[in-house]
Amino acid sequence: MTRLWNRLKPFRTRILLLLAVIGPGIITANVDNDAGGITTYSVAGARYGYSLLWMLVLVTLALIIVQEMSARLGVVTGKGLAALIRERLGVRWTTIIIGILLIANLANTVSEFAGIAASMEIFGVSKYISVPIAAIAVWFLIVKGSYKSVERVFLVASVIYLAYVISGFMANPPWAAVLKETLTPTFKLESGYVALFITVIGTTIAPWMQFYQQSAIADKGISVSVLPYERLDVIIGCFFTDIVAAFIMIGCAATIYAHNLPIESAADAARALAPLAGPFATVLFALGLLNASVFSAAILPLSTAYAVCEAFGWESAVNRNLREAPIFFGIYTALIVLGALIILLPIKSLVDAMLASQTLNGVLLPIILIVMLRLINDKRLMGKYVNGRIFNIISWAMVIVLIFLTGVLVVTSTFPGLLS
Repeated sequence: MTRLWNRLKPFRTRILLLLAVIGPGIITANVDNDAGGITTYSVAGARYGYSLLWMLVLVTLALIIVQEMSARLGVVTGKGLAALIRERLGVRWTTIIIGILLIANLANTVSEFAGIAASMEIFGVSKYISVPIAAIAVWFLIVKGSYKSVERVFLVASVIYLAYVISGFMANPPWAAVLKETLTPTFKLESGYVALFITVIGTTIAPWMQFYQQSAIADKGISVSVLPYERLDVIIGCFFTDIVAAFIMIGCAATIYAHNLPIESAADAARALAPLAGPFATVLFALGLLNASVFSAAILPLSTAYAVCEAFGWESAVNRNLREAPIFFGIYTALIVLGALIILLPIKSLVDAMLASQTLNGVLLPIILIVMLRLINDKRLMGKYVNGRIFNIISWAMVIVLIFLTGVLVVTSTFPGLLS
């Protein structure tokens, strides 16, 4: 037994290193399945069945490439993306980029509190109760917690996304058809299909992700010696988040699409599941939406606070306290308060705000990707960790495609009737 234990020592060491590093990649990828993302995947499954599943395979590969570059930049430089942008592009460009990010993330934060309100209303809880409680909870978590404690909470929240996998199985889909649609690319020249096709990509690869992940890596102090383990963290996170997205589509396709029921949001999808897959499926779907919304309501303002403070050289770290990093926690608090207050106003629809944030994300994403590629290929900055030729070819090809698609997304978001 002792001999076997000794033989397993290298394996045990690797597992311990992975457990020490794991966090930023998984958390960043899972927050991508926020209220807006879940709504997008729900509507995609409910309106077009399994026909959009195949693209999740390609989107996952693109997400891994982008997030790996972000992780490598953070590990090698020990700095957040906003700090590197300031150093390389100057204050003027940094101010413009951070300004767009700030406005977009405020709109995104509002949509997260909308998700909290919608999910709790399914259980009969008014938004005037659920939203303030959630806002106070996420504020205390970040302001009063350490990085380690915050990360543990976020990792537990990531596991709760399995509720969508369970609800997908409960919908009892025809697995042969699911597999066929996943492996068979199809495309429909319909305005609604094209819009959802682009939106799925836009909601999966968002600009805030690169800022948050790189800042979290720098804050955690991950060194170059464990870069392979951080890459694994990124890959696990990307696969997990898109598997969850696939099961959201599958669950809605097997029930709502199969019965030709109209839905406009994730909350509608949760309610529609009750007579089709049982009340337990509704509870799981609603809890998943609540978890995702609270999770994202904490992360999005945090990523914004990191970006703004890094960009202008202010103290930024969860491990600091209010006195040591007043601007960092001030920005975080302001976004939480504004996001919650806007939802508590008597607003009939948040569609315009969500479209505005989507458009701003679309404007910002190509800029961030190009800046990242410029940074990742700077030998003075990255040394031997620059992109290789093959990786650059793949990365630039992906960037060109994403620039085109986000351009279409911006146009269709600004002029919704253009493709009709």
